[in-house]
Amino acid sequence: MDQQLIKNRFNIIGNSIGLNHALNVATQVANTDLSVLINGESGVGKEVFSQIIHALSARKHNPFIAVNCGAIPEGTIDSELFGHEKGSFTGAVDSRKGYFETVNGGTIFLDEIGEMPLGTQARLLRVLETGEYIRVGSSKVQKTDVRVIAATNKDLLEFTQKGRFREDLYYRLNTVPIRVPSLRDRKEDILLLFRKFATDFAERYKTSSVQLTEEAKEILINYSWPGNVRELKNIADQISVLSTEKTISAESLRDFLPENNYSRLPALSGGPGAVSQAEFANEREILYKLFFDMKKDVNDLKKMVFDMIQNPMMAQSIPVFNSEIGSQNSIKTFNSTPSSINTNNYTGNQQPLIINNKQQEQIQHHEDVEESLSIIDKEKELIIKALKKHRGKRRDASVDLGISERTLYRKLKEYDIEHL
Repeated sequence: MDQQLIKNRFNIIGNSIGLNHALNVATQVANTDLSVLINGESGVGKEVFSQIIHALSARKHNPFIAVNCGAIPEGTIDSELFGHEKGSFTGAVDSRKGYFETVNGGTIFLDEIGEMPLGTQARLLRVLETGEYIRVGSSKVQKTDVRVIAATNKDLLEFTQKGRFREDLYYRLNTVPIRVPSLRDRKEDILLLFRKFATDFAERYKTSSVQLTEEAKEILINYSWPGNVRELKNIADQISVLSTEKTISAESLRDFLPENNYSRLPALSGGPGAVSQAEFANEREILYKLFFDMKKDVNDLKKMVFDMIQNPMMAQSIPVFNSEIGSQNSIKTFNSTPSSINTNNYTGNQQPLIINNKQQEQIQHHEDVEESLSIIDKEKELIIKALKKHRGKRRDASVDLGISERTLYRKLKEYDIEHL
């Protein structure tokens, strides 16, 4: 089937290489019964690909059902998928068919498969390998003929290493992998999608469609889009509803975009989550400027303190900590002459601090201390600070840093940062 016809039928907008490749794999595997694992971030449209596979398969006239594994409580997911017998648990007043029974001959789409409990994973593996399952509270083995398409926004291979996902189930599901690209990897499609959403909104509510200036288009293209296509549609709808002007400027557009997603920590190594060279160059320049400004501020502050010591007229008094006594109550005050000390505030055995001319000369010839400007060092420092701030909770730390939890886990291994 022609790819453009598929896009028109399922309302898919875009011509990026990654999107076209994913569609090509979906159409090729559709007419088989192989298990498919769809990978992609939240909001990229993974369910649409499951519908395409079902619609182009020999099962297209049989049932199709989409199940969100993350939305079903752990205590009831076995009953939902495989059914239960009357009295098998509290509240089971009647027998109930599960999805694998009601969708027999069709296709079941298991979204967020990474959230499935380990016990349910073992049951699912048996279905995939033998087509057999047992209702909760029953001992009778039943057969089913269901094609399984799974989807996840997690790294299941990483989950297998942590014991959160069965390795045998992972390889059984991953017979044919399909990677749906994120919106930031489909920059050439962003304006097409925005125009489509804005036009649909205008037609629905009988109004004129909003337009973007060239500067606004650049901002839209270079935004990180953590929510992907779903977020873009929400932004398009917000602008269509709330904007008083039909031509949206760059300044107006910024009011609709979350500020904390303008930039992210750069991923220095390749692979999933790595930023492009252009994005990294921009963020690197920002970091360099930040570090130079910090260095300049520190040196200015040191110079100001030394100038105040050298020229007592700049300040009538400077508090000095008496290290011998170890108390902040030990205060010494410099008068207008460098060699004279006001000891009115001294008590007990406190000794006045005297700075002679030789010491002043040494202070005058201070040197600026060069600080590390390595991006890797600073990034490592920020990661450690975020982990300490959130008491080792990686998910909260990754949100604070503006990177994915998967990227944070990779950087912990890359920089050999122990769990805090």
